Amino acid sequence: MDLTSPKIIKELLAKYETRPSKGLGQNFLIDKNVLSKIIEASDLKNTDMVLEVGPGLGTLTQELAKKAELVIAVEKDKTVIKILEETLSDFKNVQIIQGDILKLDIFKLISNLKFQISNFKVVANIPYYLTSPLIRKLLESKNPPKDIILMVQKEVAQRICSKPPDMNLLAVSVQFYAEPKIISHVLKNCFWPAPKVDSAIIKITPQKEYSIPVDSFFKVVKAGFSQPRKQLGNNLSKILKIERKKINEWLQSNSIVPTRRAETLSIENWVLLTKTFSQYKNASYKSVRTDTFI
Repeated sequence: MDLTSPKIIKELLAKYETRPSKGLGQNFLIDKNVLSKIIEASDLKNTDMVLEVGPGLGTLTQELAKKAELVIAVEKDKTVIKILEETLSDFKNVQIIQGDILKLDIFKLISNLKFQISNFKVVANIPYYLTSPLIRKLLESKNPPKDIILMVQKEVAQRICSKPPDMNLLAVSVQFYAEPKIISHVLKNCFWPAPKVDSAIIKITPQKEYSIPVDSFFKVVKAGFSQPRKQLGNNLSKILKIERKKINEWLQSNSIVPTRRAETLSIENWVLLTKTFSQYKNASYKSVRTDTFI
């Protein structure tokens, strides 16, 4: 069964009396070359366990199952679960779970299956609305996956991989924990039904560790990006409630000109600011949220 064929996709959906859900972001991949690029980027070994989020009809799942030791496919749509039970019936190394990935304890699940975290990867063509919360959940975990390969909106992928002087809060949030890389751009006509925007395959490799309090780091970063088009010194002074003179001293002691904008700073700049912040703070952080991702 060729699950990249629009004809077969339509026949399957008709058989189960359903249609693609816009609310769940169901756009099915119909390009075999793109499918191959995802698998190549995943670099799977026969000892790997793969978590796939939003498997849809099982197109990517089948290819993952040919390479990995075990594939856990988490699908929210109950009707699609029935389709998956048919399309994946020949694969004994696939476990289908019905549920909301954001509510599941992923790592408890892996622990129960007695798999090593070092052999755990996430590979998925995810619904676009899941991008930021899913990446956040994976990267903020004490035991993040070895690699995360996702199909996301092209614009979001570009934002995640931004570098100074074009950084943004999402880029800082991801790059604090990991190294992101765009593998390939994907045209919208590679899906059925076609989404309104182009996509990109992105690979995120968790690898960075900094000896600083995570909450403090993101409080400083969020303050800096509070009004991205305004001067860094003004933003930090206003949000952290520290007089501008002390803010200027703090920034200059880290070789940062106070008139710069937050988007021009690197991850290393933010880390240095966090490390030296205790010397200058004199007020509470109550005005700054403690979560990391936007």
